[in-house]
Amino acid sequence: MQLRNFVLLAAAASVDAAATLRFSCSQLVVERLDPLVNPGENPSPHLHQVVGGNAFNVSMDPAVHDLPTTATCTSCTPTEDFSNYWTAVLFFKARNGTLHRVNTFGNELGFTGANGGQTVYYLTSGKATAFKPGFRMTVGDPNIRTAEELNKRYKYMDYTCLASSMTRGGQTTYFPKTPCAAGIMVSIRFPTCWDGVNVDSPDHQSHVAYPNGNACPATHPVVIPQVFYETYWDTRPFNNAAEWPADGSQPFVWSFGDRTGYGIHGDYVFGWKGDALQRALDANCNSDLFANRINCPTLQTQTLDQANKCLKPRTVTENLDGWLTELPGGMPI
Repeated sequence: MQLRNFVLLAAAASVDAAATLRFSCSQLVVERLDPLVNPGENPSPHLHQVVGGNAFNVSMDPAVHDLPTTATCTSCTPTEDFSNYWTAVLFFKARNGTLHRVNTFGNELGFTGANGGQTVYYLTSGKATAFKPGFRMTVGDPNIRTAEELNKRYKYMDYTCLASSMTRGGQTTYFPKTPCAAGIMVSIRFPTCWDGVNVDSPDHQSHVAYPNGNACPATHPVVIPQVFYETYWDTRPFNNAAEWPADGSQPFVWSFGDRTGYGIHGDYVFGWKGDALQRALDANCNSDLFANRINCPTLQTQTLDQANKCLKPRTVTENLDGWLTELPGGMPI
């Protein structure tokens, strides 16, 4: 099966994609840094899981920090992609109040050998303009706690309770309320229209927008590819109902203290080398669903084993393993 059919089946928004780049990015580092929202703060308020190039650091000022020339490796399979992609980290809160970090695992549809991380997509429905050097954006808001506000401001961000690796459908905008036999898949999709001028904005969101129907608004007329994350969280070790809250509520919480799931959000910093991404978009490249293979002669790729070797040492010293009495940074729940 080609990925195009899979995307049409699985995505919350129907995407008749001309380019369907889909690839694995293994875990680079898990630590409390956020150079986009909290540049220069070491540590940042809450914990993140990060994939991509090893140039990720506490500030990443685009004026002095060029990812493709600073990074020496990438945890993504396209070797010309030194971008960084990151999300918050999931925790399990047991009945006794203690917390345990939930690990990510490789997407079982082709990327089982990946050392956690996430699956990254670049999707288009026709001609699209690749991001420019220095481009960065966020989507979602960690302060949101209601479905009404999430649905009013954002689109296509959801959770899938996996009965098996093939489960698609039944997405919710809140955490699943029952144990998920094969883990939880979190999907985060970014807007696809750009103002054509600014590579960033004060809130890291205003320079991009969602389309009106099939067309970009006049304020954001430039079509950009849809960046789309799928993160597989290994909640399987925490499926024992005896460890879930006694009141029957779901036990998962984001590292920023959200137990609803509505605060779902993601960060993206562009770092493809030269014109590699534009070449791939122009060639309408696509990817296989069940193999680590990008059908794109214009791109250079590496194996999952090679991608797994790209790691970044933590710069924040704190205990992230085992059972904890509070979230890292003391974030309130």
